[in-house]
Amino acid sequence: MDKAQRNDPRSFAMLISAMFIYGTIGVFRRYIPISSGTLALFRGIIGCLLLLLMIFITKKRPIPKTDKKTLVMLIISGGLIGFNWIFLFESYNYTTVATATLCYYLEPSIVMLLSPVFFAEKLTGKKIFCIAASFVGMVLVSGVVGSALPPVSELRGIAYGVTAAAMYSAVVMINKKLPSLEPFSKTFIQLASASVVILPYVLITEDITAVPTDFRSLLLILILGAVHTGLAYALYFGSMNGLRTQTVAIFSYVDPVAALFLSFFFLHEKVTALGLVGAFLMIGSAVLSVTGEQKQRS
Repeated sequence: MDKAQRNDPRSFAMLISAMFIYGTIGVFRRYIPISSGTLALFRGIIGCLLLLLMIFITKKRPIPKTDKKTLVMLIISGGLIGFNWIFLFESYNYTTVATATLCYYLEPSIVMLLSPVFFAEKLTGKKIFCIAASFVGMVLVSGVVGSALPPVSELRGIAYGVTAAAMYSAVVMINKKLPSLEPFSKTFIQLASASVVILPYVLITEDITAVPTDFRSLLLILILGAVHTGLAYALYFGSMNGLRTQTVAIFSYVDPVAALFLSFFFLHEKVTALGLVGAFLMIGSAVLSVTGEQKQRS
């Protein structure tokens, strides 16, 4: 049973703020002219430093008391988060922000599909329906159903988005195996691990010295790291104790809805009728799948 019997208005406002911030990531990414790997690295470092500052201000432990196995699992999940960011940022480069974000939100369906194997959970009729609806929605959003196939670059962006979803699914499943830990400390370890793991990849495959030095680009990178990572995580986890689990699960989908509308208004990305139907199927099935169940975001 949830610790929060009622939804605290302040906590609810924090949750909605966090999810709206997440929904703006794609729009910000479009205006940052650096590679996805380098951007993910800066996001991890800046977010990690801000979260560390918050931990010291609230007088919490940066490294929680736990066993070595749990720390290893946290580090692995952090590495997956880092590459998850890279694939998501690449997805934004090749397809619309709305399509990339919606493909990313295949994560609940992937977790449900794999739960019988990894957690011995029963695949109910409701879950099968949600999985099928979300994949049909993805097909409609992708534009494959129509007069002509979408360009290769569009399909590449969709593939990156689905890969990001698969990696985040792995993070969620690892988190389900972890014992209860202090949220800020757990996230600090994961962000630090994400930065450390992707650093060698970025140094080997990308020119990190090619980072633009103009004010706008540096400001946007700082915002993505501080606001979209450090602050958003703080708001999200800070809202947990004052909200019911079901409320957190359902309103987490403010993120893709915000991305859909913001990409339309600010980036002038077109949304077809079939795409809207697909978005409804994907978001609707995701919300239905978590109704009455606990969903954690890492």
